[in-house]
Amino acid sequence: MNDLVGTKMVEEGKTARELFEAVMANPARRKFGFGEKLAIVNVDVQQAYTRTDLFKTAYETDPKQIDYINTISRLARAKGVPVIWSRVAYKEDAGDAGVWGTRTDTEDSLQNIKYASERHKFDPRCEIEPDDLQFTKRMPSVFFETPLASYLTFHKVDTVVVTGGSTSGCVRATAVDSLSHGYRTIVPIETCADKHESYHFANLTDLQLKYADVEPVQAVIEWLEAR
Repeated sequence: MNDLVGTKMVEEGKTARELFEAVMANPARRKFGFGEKLAIVNVDVQQAYTRTDLFKTAYETDPKQIDYINTISRLARAKGVPVIWSRVAYKEDAGDAGVWGTRTDTEDSLQNIKYASERHKFDPRCEIEPDDLQFTKRMPSVFFETPLASYLTFHKVDTVVVTGGSTSGCVRATAVDSLSHGYRTIVPIETCADKHESYHFANLTDLQLKYADVEPVQAVIEWLEAR
């Protein structure tokens, strides 16, 4: 007699990409969907993570990632929708990095991204407008100790579109916090990047199953164009 009601951990040898494609092809849960007003939150699209020609810490998944981010940000502005850009950096002694800054200490380490450095600068391909909200954060989530939550409240936002990097790090942390704050959360696939496809697709799968609607960027484009 089998008394098992729950699930023992599945071991089937599929890659993270294969699991993601299977989940996307056969969605088992209904979507959170778009609400009445969204905001575009572009996470850490800065040179430390996007300029593969300059920094070892940078990575690329979809070569058109920033083009897609610019497209949905441009459409959002045209519809009077907030566009937000975050990046990460620390003061000279890295005393504001907390325990997160204690794992390594090399020139490439997180806590050695200094204010106004080349690693801190937004990627020059980003089309950032003067009225976009820009700020520097210290921790993975864009919501942690930043002006984001109050800004979204003031603008009566109920849906947050999260782009940027990394999928397994700051994008995931932001998406989980977004849901925790009560926002419908959308993660456009082509707008996110990570260092390894396993991390990238495993986290997109987990986000889709639990915390967000993982959608092709075209779904966001069509929603904005229809407003």
